[in-house]
Amino acid sequence: MALDHTDHAAVIGFCEAHRIGLVVIGPEAPLVDGLADSLRNAAFSVFGPSRAAAQLEGSKGFTKELCARAGIPTADFVRVSCEAEALAALDRFALPVVVKADGLAAGKGVTVAATRAEAEDAIAAIFSGQFGAGGAEAVIEEFLEGEEVSLFVLTDGSTLVPFGTAQDHKRVGEGDTGPNTGGMGAYSPAPVLSPLTEGEAIERIIAPTVRAMAQQGMPYSGVLYAGLMLTREGPKLIEYNCRFGDPECQVLMMRIESDLGELLLACASNRLSACQPPRFSSATALTVVIAAEGYPGKPRAGGRIDGIAAAEVRGAKVFHAGTGLAPDGRLIASGGRVLDVTATGATVAAAQAAAYAAVDAIDFPEGFSRRDIGWREVEREATAAG
Repeated sequence: MALDHTDHAAVIGFCEAHRIGLVVIGPEAPLVDGLADSLRNAAFSVFGPSRAAAQLEGSKGFTKELCARAGIPTADFVRVSCEAEALAALDRFALPVVVKADGLAAGKGVTVAATRAEAEDAIAAIFSGQFGAGGAEAVIEEFLEGEEVSLFVLTDGSTLVPFGTAQDHKRVGEGDTGPNTGGMGAYSPAPVLSPLTEGEAIERIIAPTVRAMAQQGMPYSGVLYAGLMLTREGPKLIEYNCRFGDPECQVLMMRIESDLGELLLACASNRLSACQPPRFSSATALTVVIAAEGYPGKPRAGGRIDGIAAAEVRGAKVFHAGTGLAPDGRLIASGGRVLDVTATGATVAAAQAAAYAAVDAIDFPEGFSRRDIGWREVEREATAAG
């Protein structure tokens, strides 16, 4: 049964009819829209933050201002509400400079501008309405140098439980080139985030955020995904997501050995402190996104896809992200990021080889993928091996 998540009454009715014991809200849009609030008001247990708390993802300006008040390390920034303010704000920053649509933009509202002209074009795109309501405001940010990594925690508003690390690959092209996307692949764990640095990030970034949200009367409950930049001064926050993320979720789920449902229900029930810490496999999981031609612009829909079974025979798991069925029952592409092909291995290099062997078993002529997911860690492994 297809449900429109924007129709809160229909979702509640479905949950009542099927006696749902726990609702896990995965995507960001229904969280920002307040679906968790509606379900909680109807007495359902919900994993996912309230509308107010989901502003951590729904408004980059909200998060940056919270960081400024709480002393959380992040890039210098200016929040602007019109094109003229944004252009004036550029004078405060050296190049490259980062230009972000304030609201939700499906991972496409961020530009790292190497020139003034690129920054001005990005600003014009935001305020032209290209990102809809997500472009009502913008944030102009200092460019941070370092390596990006993702850190996940579960929280019920007071207790914090680390939930793994990953490294995403946002750029559409190999070698991290081209425009930003929602993610072209990821691997977990991310060894570049050492236990010491992870502890520092939790102490200086995540814990103060959870405290500040509670103090502001909007306690955060759910998974908090911190995108971090590992700078010379230590970890700094790039942005928050209020969900497990895509493609990060796929690699985390391939590694978790604990009862995920128990953890999510404990989080929703404010009893996370009573749970054992989650256990993860020591193996590396790596996922490769197969996207439709044209992505991250206008993707080509309708391309036929074969070979899923052949890929999974090789030990991979193929997650469907943008697929549908043609009238004849054939699997076809229906979105930008179409498939996430995920495999595990004892090392990043082994997981990478297994994932690409599965990718090569899939017949999708109108699709493409990056061929270098995990490249930084593969290079580090090779260097360490001598």
